[in-house]
Amino acid sequence: PRHMDEAPVRYRDTRLIDDDCRMFSGDVLLHEDGSWSESNGDEDVRHDIDGSTRLITRSLQNWHTHLAMVLNRGIGEGLDLQAWLEQSIFPSEERLTAEYVDIATQAACAELIATGTSFACDMYYFPQSMASALSSSGLRGISCGTITDFPTTSYPDGPQQALSRLDVLLKEGTGCERVEYGVAPHAIYTCAEETLRAASELASKHDALLHTHISETRKEVADCQAAHGRYPVEYLDSIDFLDHHRTALAHCGWLKKNEMRMLAAADAKAVHCPLSNMKLGIGGTMSYPAMREAGVDVRLGTDGAGTNNSLDLLQEAKMASLVQRHAHWDSTLLDQVETWRMATKGSQDWVAWNLDDMRMRPHGIDGRRLLANLVYSGTDCLDMWVGGEELRHGGLTLSVDVEATASALEDVVGEYYADI
Repeated sequence: PRHMDEAPVRYRDTRLIDDDCRMFSGDVLLHEDGSWSESNGDEDVRHDIDGSTRLITRSLQNWHTHLAMVLNRGIGEGLDLQAWLEQSIFPSEERLTAEYVDIATQAACAELIATGTSFACDMYYFPQSMASALSSSGLRGISCGTITDFPTTSYPDGPQQALSRLDVLLKEGTGCERVEYGVAPHAIYTCAEETLRAASELASKHDALLHTHISETRKEVADCQAAHGRYPVEYLDSIDFLDHHRTALAHCGWLKKNEMRMLAAADAKAVHCPLSNMKLGIGGTMSYPAMREAGVDVRLGTDGAGTNNSLDLLQEAKMASLVQRHAHWDSTLLDQVETWRMATKGSQDWVAWNLDDMRMRPHGIDGRRLLANLVYSGTDCLDMWVGGEELRHGGLTLSVDVEATASALEDVVGEYYADI
C-alpha cells in the first residue's frame, strides 16, 4: 500500500462530498489526518491522481459484524432460524480454530475494502485472530471477544476463562493504533446476570467497547419478560449494564419507547441490521423515527455473512432507508442525506467511487443527483485511504492478497466444512 507520508494526495478535476453532504468540484487535497482542502495546484504532493471519473466521500462504517462467518456464507439456505442454527451454524463453530478465524477475517476484510468500508465493529471467537487480520488489512476495527455461559472452542472452560483472557488482551492491546479490543457478552439469553455484570465491569475497567445483541426477536423479548419481569433493555438497565459509557447494542428491533429513552440516556449506540433481520424472517425492524425522536445514536451494521450473505454496507444503507419507509408508510423517512450520514458517521477516512458506472448516471446539474444515485443505485469502490494509507487503488485492493486469501478460504471450507 502507498502512504501519504505527511504530504497530501491530490485528486484533480474531481467531486467531493464533505461531512455535511455538500458537493465540491475541482482539485482537492486529502491529508493524512483525515481532513481535506481545496488544491491550488502548486502544492508538494505524494500522489497526483486524475479524479475526473471519481466521486470522493467519507468511508462507510460497519457497526455490527461477525467477520469470520464468511465461512458460513451460503449454507443452510431456506431453513428456519432454529434449524439453521442447529444444522449449520453450531456444527461449524464446533470446528473453529484461531487459524480459520484469521483466514476468514482476512477474506472479510478484503470484502469490506472492495465495498468502501474502512471500519468494522466485530464480534466473534478468537479475538486475537480477528485483531490480527484487521490490523494487517489496514482497516480500523474493534475486535470484541464473544462471551457465553456455554463453552466454545476459543474459551472451552466457559465465561470465567473468557473474561480472564479478555482482561489480559485489553491490558496488552492489539499493537495497532487502528484496532482495539472490546468485550462482547453474546446476549441476555446466552449469558447469566453474573456474566453480564462482569462483562460490563471489565469494559469499564479498560474503557473498552461493550457490545451485545438485544431485542432481536419477539421470543427473546417474551422470554426476558417471563424470566425477569422486564423487557430486555429494562433488564440491562436494572443490572447496571448500561452504566458503561461505551456501549453498542445490535438489532434493537422490538423496543418500547421507554427503552429507547434508556439507550439515549446511556449514550449507547443502537445498530440497525435490516438485511439480516429480514433474511431470518424475524418480522420486526427497528423503529428509526421513534429512536430518532428519543435521541438515540443509530448506526448501521451488516451482521455476519451467515445471515446477510454480504458485508456490503452500501446495500445495507439502501435497505435501511427503504424498510423504514415501508414499515412506517412514509416515503420522506431517511432521505439520501440522512441515510448517508448514518452510514458514514464518525468516519476519518476516504473512498473514491466510480463515476463512470452507468448506475451513477445521470449526474445531474452540478452533480446534484450523485448522492441519491450512490445510496440507491450503487457503484464500485475504486480507491480507499485509511489514516493516510491507500488500501485500494483503481479497483484493486493493495493491502490484502485477495487471490491467496480466497484460495485459503476455499481450502478450509473444502476440507473441514464440506459436510455442512
